[in-house]
Amino acid sequence: MKVHRTTDEMALLIEEHKKEIWEYQQKESEWIKTKNLADGYKKVIEELGAKIVDQIRVIAELEKEIERLVEENKK
Repeated sequence: MKVHRTTDEMALLIEEHKKEIWEYQQKESEWIKTKNLADGYKKVIEELGAKIVDQIRVIAELEKEIERLVEENKK
C-alpha cells in the first residue's frame, strides 16, 4: 500500500526531522564539551599525581638525611 503525502505534510516532516537533527547536534556538542573537560581534568590529575610522587621521593631523601645527621650528632 502506497502512502501519499501532501506537500504540507512533507514540509512538516522535514521540519520535524530538522528539529530532531538540531537537538541531536546540541546533545553531541554538550557531550564533546563534557569529554574535553574530563580529558583536561584527567591530565591535571595525572600531572598532580606525578608531582606528589616526586615530593614523596624528596621527603624520603630528606628523612634519610635527617636520620644520618642525627646519627652523626650522636657520635
